[in-house]
Amino acid sequence: MAEKPVVIDSVDALNARMKQMRAAQAVFATFTQEQVDKIFYEAALAANKARIPLAKMAVEETGMGLVEDKVIKNHFASEYIYNTYKNTKTCGVIEQDVAGGLTKIAEPIGIVAAVIPTTNPTSTAIFKCLICLKTRNAIIISPHPRAKGCTIEAARIVRDAAMAAGCPEGIIDWVEKPSLDLTSELMHTADIILATGGPGMVSAAYSSGKPALGVGPGNNPAIIDDSANIKMAVNSIMQSKVFDYGMICATEQNVIVLDKVYDEVKAEFAKRGCFFLEGDDIAKVGNTVIVNGGVNAKMVGKPATFIAKAAGVEVPASTKVLIGEVTSVEPSEPWAHEKLTTILINTPAAQGGIGDIYNFLLTPSLTLGCGSWGGNSVCGNVGVQNLLNFKYVAERRENMLWFRTPEKIFFKKGCMPVALRELKDVYNKKRCFIVTDTFLYKSGFTKKIEEELDQMGIAHSSFWDVTPDPTLQCAQQGLRQMRSFEPDCMIAIGGGSAMDCGKIMWMMYEHPEAAFEDMAVDFMDIRKRVYTFPKLGEKVFFVAIPTSSGTGSEVTPFAIITDADTGVKWPIADYELLPNMAIIDTDNMMTQPKGLTSASGVDVLTHALEAFVSIMASDYTDGLALRAMKLVFDYLPRAYDTPDDVEARDHMANASCLAGMAFANAFLGVNHSMAHKLGAWHHIPHGWANAVILTRVMRYNSAERPTRMGTFPQYDHPHTLARYAEAARFCGVTGADDAEVFEKFLVKITELLDHVGVHRTIAEYGVDETYFLDNLDAMSVQAFNDQCTGANPRYPLISEIRELYLDAYYGREPSSYED
Repeated sequence: MAEKPVVIDSVDALNARMKQMRAAQAVFATFTQEQVDKIFYEAALAANKARIPLAKMAVEETGMGLVEDKVIKNHFASEYIYNTYKNTKTCGVIEQDVAGGLTKIAEPIGIVAAVIPTTNPTSTAIFKCLICLKTRNAIIISPHPRAKGCTIEAARIVRDAAMAAGCPEGIIDWVEKPSLDLTSELMHTADIILATGGPGMVSAAYSSGKPALGVGPGNNPAIIDDSANIKMAVNSIMQSKVFDYGMICATEQNVIVLDKVYDEVKAEFAKRGCFFLEGDDIAKVGNTVIVNGGVNAKMVGKPATFIAKAAGVEVPASTKVLIGEVTSVEPSEPWAHEKLTTILINTPAAQGGIGDIYNFLLTPSLTLGCGSWGGNSVCGNVGVQNLLNFKYVAERRENMLWFRTPEKIFFKKGCMPVALRELKDVYNKKRCFIVTDTFLYKSGFTKKIEEELDQMGIAHSSFWDVTPDPTLQCAQQGLRQMRSFEPDCMIAIGGGSAMDCGKIMWMMYEHPEAAFEDMAVDFMDIRKRVYTFPKLGEKVFFVAIPTSSGTGSEVTPFAIITDADTGVKWPIADYELLPNMAIIDTDNMMTQPKGLTSASGVDVLTHALEAFVSIMASDYTDGLALRAMKLVFDYLPRAYDTPDDVEARDHMANASCLAGMAFANAFLGVNHSMAHKLGAWHHIPHGWANAVILTRVMRYNSAERPTRMGTFPQYDHPHTLARYAEAARFCGVTGADDAEVFEKFLVKITELLDHVGVHRTIAEYGVDETYFLDNLDAMSVQAFNDQCTGANPRYPLISEIRELYLDAYYGREPSSYED
């Protein structure tokens, strides 16, 4: 193959590059499904890892939208697209009905010309590159001139990962210096066009003489009638409308409300931060956003307050959406147009359109076709089926939830010897590997286990060098000893550190081929993650025995591990890490020192509270969370004041396990995300790190009109204040209304934290102010990127996490975190 030009800056250079790509695509067309799927996987994983820097690049280059929301779009474009198509056959025979005599054979089309919009410059590039890789098509991208840097970088990341996985050189490429002439020539030369953008660009694509999948502007109306759930409808529209400041074409532009519910709908909009324009202000804003019949580019992807100011209209600083009430829907009415901003007409519609978040059978896509009604060549969500000439129809459905626990949980004082006998009597184990820390080993905790194993004739070996904050390097050290011993059973005894280290060793022992950095990649939905954890338990039966009442690690699929070389603290999560057996024996809890009793006890409370208000909470987890937090209030002070109080210790052990099962299935929230970073940077014990920010995060989560709310189908409107009040009442707090009960609950929690010696500020833990401030931005980004953040009822902005850290450091107590 001839050496390709360095820069495509002329028609001749473009044609030379296209000739090279045709040769590369001809080779790619011969690849097997296995080869294609490996390339698809590595490319999706690379894009997923780069979601945050790409989001930052997009906002910095275009000046449009919000970084945190663009992170979601990049995450969706990699994770959800991969999850949907990872098992889709796109090579050779893809379907065969023997009885009906129907066989479908898939072949690639050739070279795809992809026009990328400035509104979604990185996520659309990722999406189009991935579906072309899956279908063995080559793709050449024409980026928007105002977003070419971030678009090219997104394509480069996917291309480099694909090539490293075996993809031929020249399958993904781009126009370095985009122009109208080069884009026109590209569309004339390619085999098919994937065009996303305005009406002019779509018209050019359809006029090119080549098949085109063109998507132009959207102008979605939403209708709210008297059968609607008003809170769900209004808050769904709000969530959609403010997302990336309204730049998704499918977002609501107009809302029609029936008379019967008009006042209720209007009140709900106002309550959630909408501002209703009146009089001349309606025309001022409309004529600022729509100029000469088209969208004013200066207003695209801007917050409502920015637009109002540009129009000379005064609105409250907390305004999230502007609403103008008009009567005409003719082209002469500015408010009847697509706006790509945080504005609505008379009333309120879009996130569900991209599929697979609120509609689990609707094809996920970032290119949405509206058929002949909108002048498009495709009706539905564009995907691999369109590049192979297939079409799919889907109905909306809510996906299932789950409740998963270890196979067996033994509990009560003195149960450990009896439970261990099952290793021989039920499971016929021969060789057991024990993981613990030095203190517990020298204190004789493992000796009780060893004696039982000896009586059963089970050989054993112990690794006791687990550190309080276990490192990947520590796990690797234990793994070498474990491989030498070759066990069929493993017992991790200790606090969360021993059990977490044991889980990582378990994974690495059974699957040495597994890449740790891939396991650590975050997910939005555990069922859709790009990386699939291998099956555990086929070689080793894992038993977890806690010696402290806090982490609940014995019944959770989580492990916290720190890479000592980089300093990064990774929360690893997957149900394959769930222990096979848990033994909660109060005899193992009786020697906890006061500090550990305090830190682990308040950790239990945080687990229960976060699980209860999680966007994934359910009837199955709520009862466990409520009971756990009540046990903490009733028995933690006793366990702290009187360490040998067996009843208190027994109930705290149960509370820890109950809370563990609750958050194992409902997950946690931003409180834990922030605490993980306080531990990693400032070495504050985990439970205290949770406690020092707990009441502030609760107040932040309780906002009735948060900046963003969590994304999950079962969570339909902000109602965390009511959830906290429900928990408070279960724990004995009373009051005239939810707000009063919540305030009293915060007092009750603060009194408990004071009782067990929790400091009220981060500074009081000896954290140097200069060092804290120097690392604050990095901590805030990593907390936002922490796996726990996704289940928080309020989707946090990085700037909000930063303010929470500052409040907790200096002891500031805002009365509200609204907006």
